[in-house]
Amino acid sequence: MVENKFAVIGLGQFGDAIARTLARKGAEVTAIDSNEERVQSIQDDVSLAVSFDATDIKALRSQNIQDMDAVVVAIGENFEALLLCTVLVMELKVKRVIARANGVHQRMILEKIGVTEILSPEMDVGLAVAERLLNPFILSSLMLPDDYEIVEVKTPRTIANRTITDVNLRGKYNLNLITVKREFEMTKGGKTIMEQHILGVPDAKTVLHESDTILVFGTAKDIEKFTEINK
Repeated sequence: MVENKFAVIGLGQFGDAIARTLARKGAEVTAIDSNEERVQSIQDDVSLAVSFDATDIKALRSQNIQDMDAVVVAIGENFEALLLCTVLVMELKVKRVIARANGVHQRMILEKIGVTEILSPEMDVGLAVAERLLNPFILSSLMLPDDYEIVEVKTPRTIANRTITDVNLRGKYNLNLITVKREFEMTKGGKTIMEQHILGVPDAKTVLHESDTILVFGTAKDIEKFTEINK
């Protein structure tokens, strides 16, 4: 199996988390930052960690950035540096370029230069918090293009203790059930605790418990209608 090769440029909390997660999943990761301390803190957890100015195209070439499957430009403190670095990475004809944007204006500028994959962690978190405040039954959400969402929601009381077939999420609510998270009683270290586990692909005869959490996919409008039955 060919190992995926990625570069993460900018090792603040956001970039650091991406680099470590990719490496933990078995990818070959080159982590880059101008801050030597950040580089040293991650060097044992990735394939290669180097410190240099990522706005220098010669330095980027020296690390074979052009051969990466994808490059994540996650510089958070200096948008001018992020923008220049992104332009250089695109100039090197990297297969896939993903850039970070802090706010609408930065996103707009990145779109203007041709970046198609843009991450806005602060905006995404803000939207998720707003969603939780408006609807406390939604535990987490992932917003997708064209007004679609994947949400983690508490099982409404009105559908608890019924089979998936009987609930008929697709027919009644125009939603697709992805999976179910259920609490199980476990014994660890002589103590009895409750742990939540995913049921995988649930069977049509699976009975939903009121304590279950379900993951569903659909439009924001249909999800809102569905969560209304929990109020």
